Formats: sequence, structure tokens, C-alpha cells
Amino acid sequence: MVERPAARTLEDELEELHPLAFGWALACCRRDRALAEEVLQNAYLRVLAGAARFDGRSSLKTWLFSVIRRTAASERRREWMTGRFLARFAVQRAVPEPPPDPFTPVAASERAQAVARALKHLSGRQREILHLVFYQGMTIEEAADVTGISVGSARVHYERGKARLRLLLPAEAYR
Repeated sequence: MVERPAARTLEDELEELHPLAFGWALACCRRDRALAEEVLQNAYLRVLAGAARFDGRSSLKTWLFSVIRRTAASERRREWMTGRFLARFAVQRAVPEPPPDPFTPVAASERAQAVARALKHLSGRQREILHLVFYQGMTIEEAADVTGISVGSARVHYERGKARLRLLLPAEAYR
């Protein structure tokens, strides 16, 4: 008798997508690792509790990235509102920059810093589309679905973002 493979559970699928999902959460949280972890945890809670339901109109990855994006936006709004309220009572202090990682090769670190600086000059939508296409390996159509915009608009953001990066980055940064 031939055994059929067991059906994959949602938890199995989420576990497989976790590294990519965490990368996307980092991008949605402006590289703030602690915030990205919280956003991803909240997104998983929404998914597993049934507050966000997969209806099969897109791939599971595309749907999950949409849930993460919306969760991050909600978290940013909550932090902004909390920050506005607490700003009346808080004393502003400069936060020191963390020391560089001694295990990162200098050239790669400098290139990554140059790209990170250049990305800050792009619009939020351009950053999102470029991240989804380049770092997450999505098509422009999938990136459009995740961000909730039309494919044509996503293509425009993609092309304009790439063109702007070419202007902002020194030639050796993208070799």
C-alpha cells in the first residue's frame, strides 16, 4: 500500500516562509529588528486566530506579505499616536548609534550602507516594490498585490525606483 504524504498545515507553510516573512517585516519596519519581530508575531497571531483569512486568490506568500504589511502599518500608526501623546511629557535624548559589527567585511558593509542611504531617498512605495522584487523574489504583479496597488502603478514605482537608485549610488556600489 502506497502512503500519501500528509497534507501540509498552515503552521508548516508559515514556518517555511518565516525567513522571507521576517525580511519583509524588517523592510516594513525601517530595519528596526525589535519592531519587526513584534509585527511578525502579531501578523502570525492574526493568521492563526482567523482574523486574517486566506481565500486562495493569490499565493500564500503574497497573502502573508499583505497581512504583514497591514500589521506594520497599524503598528506604526499606534506608535505615532502614542508618541504624539507621550512627546508632551518626554525629554528628548540622543540615541547613540550601535557599534559596527566586527564580523561584517568592510567593503560589503560600506556597500550595504550606501544602498541603505540611497533607499531612504526613495518614496515608501518605491522602497516596498523594490524590496519585494529584489529581496523577496516576487514578480511585479505579486508585489502589486501585496501593496494593494495596480500592476501598472507597481511597474512605474519599480522603474522610477531603479532609475533613482542609479543616480544616487556610486557605480561601484552595485557591482
